[in-house]
Amino acid sequence: MQHHRTTSDTYAAPCGQTDRRPMLRRLRSAGLFAAGLVLAGASHAFEYGPFTLHGFFKAEGDRYTHLCQNCQTFPDQERQRFWADQVISGAPYGVGGYSTVLAQPYVGAHFELPHGWKLSGLVSQRWRNGSVDLPGFWYEKNVSLSHEDYGTLTIGAFPTRAWGFADYPFASDFGQSDTWSSTGAGYGLNTHAIRYTARTLDVLDGDLVLEATYDEGNTNFKIHTPHFVELWARYYRGPLKFDAMYQDTRNGNPSGWGHAPFTGLYYSPQYDSKLGDSGQSVAVAMARYQLTPKLELAGGLRRNRWSGTYGVCMDFVSGNCIWNNMFNTNWGGVNATGVANPGFPAVSVDFTLGARYVVGRWSANTSVTHLGTAKTDNPVERGQSNSLTKFTIGGAYDLQNGLLLYGSWNAYAYGLSPQSSGCGVAPAQRAPGSCTLAPLSMPSNNTYGPDSRVSKSSVGVTIGATYSF
Repeated sequence: MQHHRTTSDTYAAPCGQTDRRPMLRRLRSAGLFAAGLVLAGASHAFEYGPFTLHGFFKAEGDRYTHLCQNCQTFPDQERQRFWADQVISGAPYGVGGYSTVLAQPYVGAHFELPHGWKLSGLVSQRWRNGSVDLPGFWYEKNVSLSHEDYGTLTIGAFPTRAWGFADYPFASDFGQSDTWSSTGAGYGLNTHAIRYTARTLDVLDGDLVLEATYDEGNTNFKIHTPHFVELWARYYRGPLKFDAMYQDTRNGNPSGWGHAPFTGLYYSPQYDSKLGDSGQSVAVAMARYQLTPKLELAGGLRRNRWSGTYGVCMDFVSGNCIWNNMFNTNWGGVNATGVANPGFPAVSVDFTLGARYVVGRWSANTSVTHLGTAKTDNPVERGQSNSLTKFTIGGAYDLQNGLLLYGSWNAYAYGLSPQSSGCGVAPAQRAPGSCTLAPLSMPSNNTYGPDSRVSKSSVGVTIGATYSF
């Protein structure tokens, strides 16, 4: 259940900045909220006839060393624009943190039809610190028709498998949900999609589920039309649980934010003729294995691919340039066909490993996630030479009745030492290694732990509570 956002005009939320109010006030709010969860611990899901209501609340706070919360000179600019690389000279950094309160109810309706058919509908929205998490987008807004012999057909808005399953319960059980599921070249929310899930098949003494999803995105784009395809396979056999997902997309918003909604190249189709084609894909494999009744092991492997997107000034409003959403751009360069600020393809590989031990209501976990360097021909450094490794030791206590308390110790380390002296200088004029940016798999330079332009490492603690009803 993520608590960080991306940077994009489309989604209007600078990563790691919009939600960072003064720490003291936010921790106080989180504490009051957690107290309310304890008092509400005996609540249950609501059912009335064909209608159901369930959901979750979450309150979380964390503190980190070597944190710089206001270092970027232009805080509202997303990381792919080179002027956003610049940091404020002498900006203080040290111990700091964030807090988050999430609430997400699900309202469903289920109807039995003749001959074994079932009709269902589901609506769900998420609120973050009192505001809609992603304005203009629903987490769930769909209808489904299902039959145990023919499978399920779903139409509308819903989470993708590459984000949804990676976030919960896979990575959240091992303390890596943000770092694993909210990064990479995937998209997290389908907006205008159709999904078919086949009935469960008996294969090699196990259960196999196959699924395909197609999303047309924002249909107002007539030149660079968006297309999204996701394939999912799940195989369960005894102590083994295995999921494989593949997304192939065209003309979605180029990003390294695995939670992003799939829509179009830009927030407005009026600039469609001035945009360039863009594509990205992600292949993910995740497995969990119950080694003993108390010990579970997990691992995930992900391959990201981006086509790259050139940077272009599409219009001027009040003397200010309106830029497109670009990715891995050679700022100041020209390609063989004369295109200025060309984008370059890039490929990276990420992985995660974890272990979880459960004794009664107590559980302990440890895990590591690594966001790898990227292979690209871009002569300008845009973070492709950097990597991030996060190591976590955590635990949780189940108070039952839907209430869970958890905490963790986290350590972050970038592969490159920060070199901020070159930030703000035109990329073509930078010395090699100057202005160390975050890996391409990350939505911003300060999404998790330290800002890659200021500090190489950080350690911290996280505490929180979730209530599910």
